[in-house]
Amino acid sequence: MALITTVSPEKAEGAIAQAYKPFLDTIGVVPKPLEMLSASPQITRLLAETIGYYMQHQTLGLPLLTFIRMLVAVEYDYEFCIGFNAGLLESRGISREVLDSVKRDPSQAPLEDKDKAMLLFVLKTVKTPEAVEESDMDGLRRLGWNDRDIVDAVVHGMNMIGPSKMFKAFRMGD
Repeated sequence: MALITTVSPEKAEGAIAQAYKPFLDTIGVVPKPLEMLSASPQITRLLAETIGYYMQHQTLGLPLLTFIRMLVAVEYDYEFCIGFNAGLLESRGISREVLDSVKRDPSQAPLEDKDKAMLLFVLKTVKTPEAVEESDMDGLRRLGWNDRDIVDAVVHGMNMIGPSKMFKAFRMGD
C-alpha cells in the first residue's frame, strides 16, 4: 500500500488533470511516477512539462530516450520503469529477447551509432560520473551532438534516479 495519497486519473482536476491529459491522449495511461508526484500539483506540472519537452525534442529521438530511461531504471532496480519503457520499445517492434540482451549489454541497443554513443555516455554519467573525460565529450561532438543535446540527454537519465528512489520509499509498486 502506498504511503502517500495520490490523485488517480479518474479523480484528477485542475492542474493535475492538465498534467495528465497529454499522456491520456497519447498513450492512454498516466505513468505511475507522474501519478506519484500528484501529491504536489506544482511538481506534477513541472514534470509533465519536462516530459513534454523531451517528447518534442528536436534531436533526441524517442527510441534513444526510451532506452535511456529503461537502462537507468535497470541500474537502479526501478521495476515499474523497466517494464513500462520495455513495453514502449516492444510496441516499436523490438523483441523481448533483444531487450533482455540490451539490459545485460547496453552496447547491443538497436540504435544508430550516434544515438548508441549518446546512450552509453549517459549511462557512464549515471554510473561513474567521475570517469567522464574530455575525450568523451569530443567523441559525441564529432558525431554531431552539441552541448545542449549532451546536457539534455544526461538530465533525462539523471531525472530517473530521484523518482526511482521515491517510488520505493513511498511503496508505489505495492
